[in-house]
Amino acid sequence: MTLPLAGWAEGELRAMGMPPALTGTMLMGERAALNGFAVPGAVSAGGGCRLYAARDGHVALALARDDDRAMLPALFQDGGIDPGDDAQILAAFLARDSAALVTQGRMLGLAIARLGEVPVSPPCQVTAEGPVKARTEPLLVIDLSALWAGPLATHLIGLTGAQVVKVESRNRPDRMREGDPALFARINQDKDNVALDLREETDREALIALIRRADVVVEAARPRALRQLGIHADALVRAVPGLVWMTITGHGATGDAGNWIGFGDDASVAGGLSDAIIAASGRVGFGGDACADPLTGIYAARLALDRVRDGRGARMILSMSAIVAMALDSERRRDEKALMTDLQAWGAAQGEVFPVTDMRPAGRVAAMGQDNDVWLAQC
Repeated sequence: MTLPLAGWAEGELRAMGMPPALTGTMLMGERAALNGFAVPGAVSAGGGCRLYAARDGHVALALARDDDRAMLPALFQDGGIDPGDDAQILAAFLARDSAALVTQGRMLGLAIARLGEVPVSPPCQVTAEGPVKARTEPLLVIDLSALWAGPLATHLIGLTGAQVVKVESRNRPDRMREGDPALFARINQDKDNVALDLREETDREALIALIRRADVVVEAARPRALRQLGIHADALVRAVPGLVWMTITGHGATGDAGNWIGFGDDASVAGGLSDAIIAASGRVGFGGDACADPLTGIYAARLALDRVRDGRGARMILSMSAIVAMALDSERRRDEKALMTDLQAWGAAQGEVFPVTDMRPAGRVAAMGQDNDVWLAQC
């Protein structure tokens, strides 16, 4: 049994010159192997997202954050719904159309998607070009991201010899640090760590000064959040020679999509992977384990390295759902019969142990703020 889209991930890794021991299957199955996950059906491998039957199809809804469930009465526009009553929730989905639910859910800030959806943004949109810079080694990478996709991207860039500095908020640290320390250790190993309170002007100024020294910045904040901190990514790219700025989003950053929340499982559904599994196997389920995350991390690293090697600065906004759709289309064009065979086997394996994958060792993991003196003294 093959992890869906692991072949595409493998091709991206080879294109950026990663060592052969680092495989697409390894990176896409790592969290599942660490946590003993099973091949998912209607509930995602990690348990945070579920495919609900609606009146005209299925809706994927992630309830991963503490206050998500409290938003369910507003999602159904019914104050009588008890958000803790699963039977009521199932009935409410069955009584409503999937498109209306997704529209309402996204307006409320929920991570939600539906089968049959088509991504509204391209996989990568370049919003600013910057002046060329003659590169010096080692590269300096500033990782402002959290969870999985962004930290994986900076980890991969770090494997090429770059110096990576992870910046965490003192009042909102990376949730994966405590939530999944084993995966955190693998995708954040060997990074320096700076901790800042971005509510403080001096810390915001220190961060901007650090960014101005960087070759690559990776972040996953909504544009409004950055602007409120006085960080204007496009302007910095135009001002700092060679700066490559990667913004990871669920669905893009222009129009309404710029405000939509997306995590790995629901973004995979929006990208068409669950549709492909149903078409191949007749089974409703998720493909892989939040696979939009590792696919996006791998793709972001390759694009950033391509730009860095050319010395061409740019701001690039990535859409996780569109990256899944792109990978799926690429695999169809490469060998549609093999893809259908893999997806059929995946659907049939629901409930079985995740495919066995080699494990990478975890390296040094810095404590929050451990390297403040080193990096902020130079700003």
